[in-house]
Amino acid sequence: MVIKVFLASSSGSTAIKKKQQDVLGFLEALKVDYAPLDIACNEDNRMWMRENVPVEKKPTNGIPLPPQIFNEESYCGDYETFFDAKEDNAVYAFLGLPPPPGSKEAKEAEKAFILENGPVKNGTVENETVESETVENGTDDAEDEENLEAEEVEEENLDDDSLKREVPMDFNGDEHTHEVGGETGEEAAEEAAEEDAATEEKVAKEEEEAVKDTEEAAEDTKAPVKQEEAQEEVEDDEAKGEDDQPVSEEEEEAPEVTEQEEEDE
Repeated sequence: MVIKVFLASSSGSTAIKKKQQDVLGFLEALKVDYAPLDIACNEDNRMWMRENVPVEKKPTNGIPLPPQIFNEESYCGDYETFFDAKEDNAVYAFLGLPPPPGSKEAKEAEKAFILENGPVKNGTVENETVESETVENGTDDAEDEENLEAEEVEEENLDDDSLKREVPMDFNGDEHTHEVGGETGEEAAEEAAEEDAATEEKVAKEEEEAVKDTEEAAEDTKAPVKQEEAQEEVEDDEAKGEDDQPVSEEEEEAPEVTEQEEEDE
């Protein structure tokens, strides 16, 4: 198979010349055999290229521009499709050629083939091995699911046991268990609420009694103080009464004794 590259050797377009050089240089780097066909000097090449380019690949004016690439009679593409294939490491697929062993494209093609058809051994696809592995994995997965279900059931049973709590001895002296959940759970919640209410009432009563005790103690301490104050007021009143008593006439008429008289005496 020969790769045909249709190009124009005497093109006045710099862009076309650059594209042609890019294609030829890349094919030489890949060591791909190709045949350059000039459409500027050979009218047959020009007509053949125009006739064999697919209609959907032609521009709006109907005249395809070089470079155009063919694999024998099969159309590969123009520069844009060649460039995309080069970017995707798929030039050999673009050219319709098998990639050389060890190349990137060969490795990627092998991976794609294995993903689609399974691994290859001695030229044959190991479908049976893949199927057996799939079956084994399927059974292992089923066993794992059964084990998980069994563990979940055990955990549910443990949760049910943990939800049971012991209730004190009843009036007959028999022990019984009370399961939390459904109607019994609601009854337990109501009993707990009643117990909390009773406890709160008891605490409130104790606080009221404590307040009363403190008030009574304060009144007891105030009583002696008031008695002492009353006694002091009585004493003060008595003292004031003595000071306010009237002086007798004899005491008023009694002459005052001077110091000189006292000395003469």
